[in-house]
Amino acid sequence: MRKLIYCLLIFGAFYSKASAQTFSADDFKANLGKTKTLCDVVASVRTFSDTLTLINMGGAYPDQKYTIAVKGDKIKMDWPSLEGKNICVTGVFALHKDRPEIVATEPKQIELK
Repeated sequence: MRKLIYCLLIFGAFYSKASAQTFSADDFKANLGKTKTLCDVVASVRTFSDTLTLINMGGAYPDQKYTIAVKGDKIKMDWPSLEGKNICVTGVFALHKDRPEIVATEPKQIELK
C-alpha cells in the first residue's frame, strides 16, 4: 500500500508539471527569443485602440506576471469577457520595459481554455 501511494505521488508530481504551462519570471527570461506557449488566468484587459489590446495575466496591472500585447486587427474577440478565464498564448517570449511580454498578431496564437 505504501508503494502504491508513493507511486501515485510521483506520478501526480510529474503529471501536474507536464500539464501546467506556467512559467516563473526566471523561466520566462531563460526562454527569451524562443516561441513558447504560456497559459494563465486573465486578470485584466485594456483596449487602447482597434489595433492594440493588452491582456494582463496572473495579476492586474501593475502587478501582472505577464502581458500579452495583441497588435493589429486580425484577432477579433470579446475582450472584456476574457477576464477571469484561462487562456493559452503562443508567441515569442520578450521583455518590454523589463517585464515579460508576448506579442500576438494572429488568431491561432490565442486559445481559450
